[in-house]
Amino acid sequence: MHVFDRNSNIFNLLSEAVSEGILVINKEQVIVSANSRASEMFGYGPTELRGKSLNILIPETYRKSHDKYITGYHKEKNRRLMAEGRNLYGLRKNDEEFPVEVGLNPFSLYGNTYVMALVVDVTERRKNEKEILELNKNLEQKIKARIGELRDTVAELKREIKRRKEAEAKIQGALKKEKELNELKTKFLSLVSHEFKTPLSGILTSATLIGKYTEDGQEEKREKHLKTIVAEVQHLNHILTDFLSVERLEKGKEMYKLTKFSLSKVVNEVVYNTNMLLKSGQQIRYPQNVDDAMVYQDEKIVLLALTNLLYNAVKYSPEDTEVDLQIEIIKDKMILRVVDQGIGIPKNDQKHIFERYFRAENVLLTQGTGIGLNIVKSHIDNLGGTIYFESTENIGSTFIVELPIKQ
Repeated sequence: MHVFDRNSNIFNLLSEAVSEGILVINKEQVIVSANSRASEMFGYGPTELRGKSLNILIPETYRKSHDKYITGYHKEKNRRLMAEGRNLYGLRKNDEEFPVEVGLNPFSLYGNTYVMALVVDVTERRKNEKEILELNKNLEQKIKARIGELRDTVAELKREIKRRKEAEAKIQGALKKEKELNELKTKFLSLVSHEFKTPLSGILTSATLIGKYTEDGQEEKREKHLKTIVAEVQHLNHILTDFLSVERLEKGKEMYKLTKFSLSKVVNEVVYNTNMLLKSGQQIRYPQNVDDAMVYQDEKIVLLALTNLLYNAVKYSPEDTEVDLQIEIIKDKMILRVVDQGIGIPKNDQKHIFERYFRAENVLLTQGTGIGLNIVKSHIDNLGGTIYFESTENIGSTFIVELPIKQ
């Protein structure tokens, strides 16, 4: 549980952003963390579930079979829906039983094994299914009762059948959409857990190794690990910034602040931070025409867009290559170009590149959340600009941003 104390801000940010209940359980089936939705769903206070046995949330008649299921699940350690095809029930604090659906996701953190459970209250869904059964039963009775009646009765029957099919199609469509949404959220949580685990592991390793290089002449080794820590912290900060931007954009809370600022100041900051991530032999070609340029725009968004595009160019380009940053100011418009010699984007994937959580097939094994470009495009569109690109697989990509810059 102390692990989740140290990472409570990260866990709260992620778990409170979803509408379903999230429980994290250790190998002893003790609840080590729960979001507010899970506590509310089972009728407990904000921190009341933490440290309690998972059995308090399971009706007594199901506990024995649940223990056997969990034992088998820990042996297999695969992501899946719990007791798929069977009805599951949860137990509220007031001893009220209610139907639930549970998705299980195993993961390890600092050497310990946990299971993340995504819990959905399906009371309303079961009610809808019951309504469908009742609708079918009533319709069948009507059909039997009206056999042999005149043509107008037959016509009325056909209209009733049509209404039935429309109702079934509507409900089935809603159920399918709900299932797809749950699968997306489960995939998202798994992705986020992986994205945070990798840089945190790098930081921990480098911090441990620095303590071993205490003698004179080992400055280079200490500097190497310090650089790793700084780079990983910047990566984590970049991920958190992206997640917060998604939340603000979805809720319509993003506020833009247009000011006059020095373009060279922003470029220097982005290039300096990106230099920390350069691979062996990589370099960034700095634009030469921005030293005296003053523009009127949202400084934060310009910095965000440049950071995202430069980071991607460096990440997806091999060693000993050059990333060219070009800036052109034409009357009331600023044009930013980031040109790389990287792996490029497959032609079939290019139409999806700005979609949230989408990742091209040639980068699936590379770290990334798939939300950076989507966020940049949303901001650029909101500011009256455009973003587009040209790319050829195994040759490179050019991303272009056009923004208005006059007051």
